[in-house]
Amino acid sequence: MTDVVLPCRNEAPALPALLTLMPPGYRAIVVDNGSTDGTAGVAREFGAEVVTVTEPGYGAAVHAGILAADPDDGVVCVMDADGSFDPRELPRLAFPVRVGATDLATARRRPAGRGVWPVHARLGNAVLARRVRRRTGLSVHDIGPMRAVRKEALLGLGLRDRRFGYPLELLLAAGRAGWRVTEVDVGYHPRAAGTKSKVSGSALGTLRAVRDMSAVLAR
Repeated sequence: MTDVVLPCRNEAPALPALLTLMPPGYRAIVVDNGSTDGTAGVAREFGAEVVTVTEPGYGAAVHAGILAADPDDGVVCVMDADGSFDPRELPRLAFPVRVGATDLATARRRPAGRGVWPVHARLGNAVLARRVRRRTGLSVHDIGPMRAVRKEALLGLGLRDRRFGYPLELLLAAGRAGWRVTEVDVGYHPRAAGTKSKVSGSALGTLRAVRDMSAVLAR
């Protein structure tokens, strides 16, 4: 069984479809990070384990989910829970990690249509990815919010960021540790109706994410 950590803040409208599409052999762990829309109740209704985190921040939610995970195969996945990713693509992401072909598999988003990935968000992502390539030599093009890795190896990196800088810190730490990092193309779809992105949903959200990630780069 592979555990899938789903950091959530007010993602109740997206969860029914997402959890229904979870592939066999993949167990959902919904990390409720201060939701006010009944996210936890919907998650339980559809069979997910629920972890509650009071500390705000994407990194705080992911870290709590990783700690709660107990995958039979040692592999844990992380995926946004807003409906923009199809969980049926998780096996393609997890497979190279499971068989030892790579240490970290990360998603490279391929928009499913025009307007799915706002220009301001795509530009910010491209700038950060370029800086990661220059800093680490890793061939990455996306600071993607979907990844697969072995739990114990991830915890061994000692990641500290608990906000939006977490995915960037992961890539930088993986580069320093000499990890093999593989990008896997995945579809990037419109988020579920009734949900709102904390990053790409507004220029301000993107700027906050870039600020957090820039602080990680400055360390």
